[in-house]
Amino acid sequence: MSRKVFVGPALRRLREETRLTQTAFAQRLGLSVSYLNQIENNQRPVTAGVLLALGQTFGVDLATFATDDSDRLVTDLREASADPVFAEGAPSLQDLKRVAADSPAFARAFLRLHQTARRLGERLQAAGDAPLLPPTGESGETALIPYEEVRDYFHYVDNYVDDLDRAAEDLAERLGLAAASDRVQALSGYLAGRHSVTVNANATLGDDVLERYESVTRMLSLDGALDASTRAFLLASRIARLEQADVMGAIVAGAGFRSRAAGDIARVALANYYAGALLLPYRRFLAAAKDTRHDLDWLGRLFGASLEQVCHRLSTLQRSGQRGVPFYFVKVDRAGNVIKRHSATRFQFARFGGACPLWNVHEAFEQTGRTFVQVAEMPDGLRYLSLARAVTKGAAHWRAPVRRYAFGLGCEISYAGDIVYSEGIDLKADANVAKIGVSCRICERANCHQRAVPPIDREIRVPSDRRKVVPFDLS
Repeated sequence: MSRKVFVGPALRRLREETRLTQTAFAQRLGLSVSYLNQIENNQRPVTAGVLLALGQTFGVDLATFATDDSDRLVTDLREASADPVFAEGAPSLQDLKRVAADSPAFARAFLRLHQTARRLGERLQAAGDAPLLPPTGESGETALIPYEEVRDYFHYVDNYVDDLDRAAEDLAERLGLAAASDRVQALSGYLAGRHSVTVNANATLGDDVLERYESVTRMLSLDGALDASTRAFLLASRIARLEQADVMGAIVAGAGFRSRAAGDIARVALANYYAGALLLPYRRFLAAAKDTRHDLDWLGRLFGASLEQVCHRLSTLQRSGQRGVPFYFVKVDRAGNVIKRHSATRFQFARFGGACPLWNVHEAFEQTGRTFVQVAEMPDGLRYLSLARAVTKGAAHWRAPVRRYAFGLGCEISYAGDIVYSEGIDLKADANVAKIGVSCRICERANCHQRAVPPIDREIRVPSDRRKVVPFDLS
């Protein structure tokens, strides 16, 4: 059964941007005012005819209306409302769905408020009897972690930044990077010729320093222990900082970050985004991904890129009219901390606490270098083809620390035929499906043998006449 599409808030926002009344807007679309009012208030789904009229009349991308992030908002709202502070009178799932669909701006404001309250509580616990002061360099109005602000920004733009992506692709074509035998040399030459930057790609910078740029002497030094793909990425990122500063500044200003630190982190993330788009230009990479059926190692060899660069780039292929398979991408450490998470899918990530232990991204640490394949089903019934692989970042010398991470990459099961890793797997057999959740604290599955803690929005019963692996039942 096809899913009904409700686009009320987006349609209302378009009308307000064009400064048209409901009457004038309805006339342009050939609709009655009452029908337009029902669509704007999510009382009626949008039809294909209305979507077509929107595209023809206002030149908007139909995909903007055909997709929404209400599923993500509902998941985030459900996790936030499961906080014990809402124990008395917590909103129902239907209430949360209604808020996400009808008032997404209010939903995001509520989530920011909840994050602020949560962080303040954590700081109060850590402070004990000491006076609680605002974070250094920040006003007292915000307690959000800057990384969370930036993560949420990319989360709600489907991890695609059109201006940077197209600018990077244009430069890649001008430089002929696809045919370059040595991309480090090609990018170093460009920096020297265009920006008078001298590159030392074999410097000794210390254990934790990958790159050092001296703006006065215009000297850029890269740690010589880095592999070629990482050095090329750092050079591309420096090009972004030199050439795309105004574009990135406008994006940061428009994002409305509540702290200076979040803006600074966003600039780093945007420069890294540009670097990935320069080294793996959109149309060439999308075509190669389709030709290889998304073979990660093959793509890495074709573009001289690392596994992380390939996985991250796959999660960004959401250009209007040229969309790739919608992927999620996550990077975790051995303790389960999420270092990166990006998604163009409806996959539900935990905002607080650990991820589901049944998810294969944790299993990947058991055998570094092997690609683990899993058919995973979330509580909402959506199934995903989930890939996971652990990697070890080599040490520069004997005493240098070794870093280990696992990467997770996945797409909805409907795209599995386009993925080479689905070969030999019975995608319809329930026995092959891992019933995972967002996190134990909000997971509604009653019979999970790996449950660590009960969900905080459900009561538990502890039977006295029997004992199971999990010693309690959910009400």
